[in-house]
Amino acid sequence: MSSLKSLVVPTFSALVQAYFAEHLTQQRALSPRTIATYRDAFLLFLDFTQTHCAKSPTEMTLSEITPEVILAFLDHLEQDRHNTVRSRNARLAALRSFLKFASHRDVASMQVIERALGVPMKRFERPMLGFLSREEMLAVIGIPNNSWISQRDHLLMVLLYNTGARVSEIIGLKLSEVVLDGAACVHLHGKGRKLRSVPLWRSTVKDIRAWLKLNPQLNASSALLPNRNGDAMTRDNVTKRMVLAVRAATNTNAGLDKRSISPHTIRHTTAMHLLQSGVDISVIALWLGHESPTTTHHYVEADLAMKERALARLQEPGNNTPRYHATDALLEFLKTL
Repeated sequence: MSSLKSLVVPTFSALVQAYFAEHLTQQRALSPRTIATYRDAFLLFLDFTQTHCAKSPTEMTLSEITPEVILAFLDHLEQDRHNTVRSRNARLAALRSFLKFASHRDVASMQVIERALGVPMKRFERPMLGFLSREEMLAVIGIPNNSWISQRDHLLMVLLYNTGARVSEIIGLKLSEVVLDGAACVHLHGKGRKLRSVPLWRSTVKDIRAWLKLNPQLNASSALLPNRNGDAMTRDNVTKRMVLAVRAATNTNAGLDKRSISPHTIRHTTAMHLLQSGVDISVIALWLGHESPTTTHHYVEADLAMKERALARLQEPGNNTPRYHATDALLEFLKTL
């Protein structure tokens, strides 16, 4: 009886602090980038509840995180902030993770938490993966001039295509993680702190050597692709350089001007070109650093969709071309309604 009286129910504020300071950082040892993503989800949620529930974050309780509040928050993300369904689901995943953690610390709120965990992820239509043809990719890579920026941007595009790396992996690449002698490769830091090594073409090695000759001041701890100040490039910086590269490529490939091309498009391009060259899907998964083979399978689906469209244009063997017959007047009338 005395032990029950001494049981202290943690506050919502204490649970949130323990979730970030202990659970994510120490117990799960997530990367700073992942923790920042969860933090952003909570900042958005608490900012919303201040208006929706008329309570400050420190006054919130677990019992007030109802399915209705969560759904209202998710609608706010889509309708007011114009977030995609994918972003909406990512924010919901962060809230779910916290609620599961809280259920072990506040057993009395288990029923409330179970109701909140019942809010489903939203289904959405996956867009067809966009990628470039070899000719388009070579046009985007381009031929650099003698300027420092042009040489760097050229190597940036070459490395993105050669490795199929994420932007975060390329801008985080240090000189010490580049191997040019023997089995040339780069060591990339992927999601979940996973390391993988990706081989380099001889032409890529040649480009890197030329870049290092142009930048003798770079040392082992330097970013391979720095900005003008010597710091690592940012995501925004890479996106802007990509826009300029695509714009220049439209001089020889006018069709690029009408397409939405991002740095991640090059990652899709690498995967599709490997697949079309006969590389096994399990090898492509290792190459790209995919945690789940399901992710890699999307490239197979995209490739099959292309082949099916091509097949539809061919007439099956043994099938005679049907003769034209004028349509019935009544049927023609009904089709116009």
